[in-house]
Amino acid sequence: MTIRAGRVENRALLRRGLDLFLAGVALVLLSPIVLLCALAVRVTSRGPAFFAQVRVGRSGENFRMYKFRTMRVNCDEQLHREYVTQMLVEQRASSAAGEVHKLHDDPRVTATGRLLRRTSLDELPQLFNVIKGDMAIVGPRPALPYEVELFQPQHRLRFAVRPGITGLWQVSGRGRLTMREALELDIDYVRRQCLGLDLWIMLRTVPALFMRGGTM
Repeated sequence: MTIRAGRVENRALLRRGLDLFLAGVALVLLSPIVLLCALAVRVTSRGPAFFAQVRVGRSGENFRMYKFRTMRVNCDEQLHREYVTQMLVEQRASSAAGEVHKLHDDPRVTATGRLLRRTSLDELPQLFNVIKGDMAIVGPRPALPYEVELFQPQHRLRFAVRPGITGLWQVSGRGRLTMREALELDIDYVRRQCLGLDLWIMLRTVPALFMRGGTM
């Protein structure tokens, strides 16, 4: 048991080290793009460039996830709450835009925000979450607290690992998925989790973005 526990700990340290390395390199290489995105958000709409939102992470603990602000300030979240309820409780299909967790033609989103979402550039600040240890490069999507309230008991397994910037459902035909199917892929990832699977998902992420026009 001691040897097996040591191996598990070593794998966890290796993956954490890889996350830190990749996030650090990405932040250095992409720093000009990060600055340009922040400037674009600030000059095209009123409010801060960055947006911090409470999400549920590993072990069900809340953390603040960073993104570029893509919506107008002080938006009501009720519209998205109703959408999530339709997806999880009424089990409707994914939105017309092919995005499981985001509304199509959301009136709260700014023009710059739509561009950032299409290209997934709004997700770049999550690299800071990886550095902090709140997130990993690969893992289940970080869920909102009111989404978690609608989860079935079996979905709790997704909180056994850190949430990720990208994940299995993002590279598995997400435009054709319902929210329930996306959750099942998150569970499948947790059960199969290994370094090889993480590397495979990372390699699949870039072509998946180009094939569907962004939005992680």
